[in-house]
Amino acid sequence: MFIHKSAEVSPDAVLKDGVMIWNNVQIREHAIIGENSIISKNVYIDFEVRIGKNCKIQNNVSVYHGVCIEDGVFIGPHVCFTNDKVPRAINPDGTVKSDGDWEIIPTIVKYGASIGAHSVILPGVTIGEFAMIGAGSVVTHNVPSNTIVVGNPAKAIAGVCACGSKVSLDSKDTKCIICKNKVG
Repeated sequence: MFIHKSAEVSPDAVLKDGVMIWNNVQIREHAIIGENSIISKNVYIDFEVRIGKNCKIQNNVSVYHGVCIEDGVFIGPHVCFTNDKVPRAINPDGTVKSDGDWEIIPTIVKYGASIGAHSVILPGVTIGEFAMIGAGSVVTHNVPSNTIVVGNPAKAIAGVCACGSKVSLDSKDTKCIICKNKVG
């Protein structure tokens, strides 16, 4: 395990064997980081976030409360997982909103998924196994496994094999021409 001296890691966080935590990372209470995961510079991981093993989280990523990231997920630089569908600082009467005004809406990123740089993931979505989110996308709805989505809002443009090769959306449950593995 490696923790850079500038990182702020709560003593109540759980870091498994082989985890690498780089410069200026903040990991909050009761977060769990799985074996061999890499958390790059300036990443913020909120309280109770779950990150699986063998994940790579690139620079300047924000992972807020309510997010669960399964094993083998790649998250590109500057990705933001939001945690409030109706963000407001105040109530209609002008009083400051509190934690009691906020509803936790779980977000799940499944095994082997990949999220491109500068993407925004809205709360309450599930990103399927080996799905790929194109750089700069805004994910507002669930993304099926083995699907590439792009845009704002993100829309499906192709299927994708676990090896990363693009395939036709209609070719699920067939073999990838690159790695010969079954897609879907």
